[in-house]
Amino acid sequence: MNPRLKLYLQKWRWYERNGLPWRRARIHLHMARREAFIRFPVQGNVLEALDEGSLEIGKGTLLEPGCWMTIGDGARLSIGAGTFLNMGCMVAVQDRVTIGDNTMFANHCFVSDASHRFDDPGKPVTWQGFTSKGPTHIGSNCWFGVGCVVTSGVTVGDRCVIGANSVVTRDLPSGVIAGGAPAKVIKEIEFSSSP
Repeated sequence: MNPRLKLYLQKWRWYERNGLPWRRARIHLHMARREAFIRFPVQGNVLEALDEGSLEIGKGTLLEPGCWMTIGDGARLSIGAGTFLNMGCMVAVQDRVTIGDNTMFANHCFVSDASHRFDDPGKPVTWQGFTSKGPTHIGSNCWFGVGCVVTSGVTVGDRCVIGANSVVTRDLPSGVIAGGAPAKVIKEIEFSSSP
């Protein structure tokens, strides 16, 4: 076989692996055991992470089409119960990312605990690896608007609302509305009293 064709086919199989029927079936089986649901296409090493236990998904969680999860060797991603990742969301994990229960991400949000390095002028950016400020933790009952980014080493408290296109670069306390790039607290949420 032509070496270039062989390389292309190997790359195709790797990048399109989650679309293969037997792999899709195994992903659905994992999700059914968790009473969660995933809609295809899904990208990244989802099946491998589910098989080895480095991806935890809570009951009632929904992953919409186009979600991408990439979980490094020895890393862990934990997504709580009832959480919703809308279309095109990406979670990239070098070490540890946790997302609480009933948290909602609108389309095209990005969460990570690492960033690409770019400081070595002798190497292409794509070869420089990653740097991290520590684990990223997102609390329960949060709502992230379209296009939000949560960077490494950040903790977002419970019951926060983050405005569309915000970039969260530092910790946010529980119960606040925040927005901007970098995201800043706009105000505390005034919770209604339960009857």
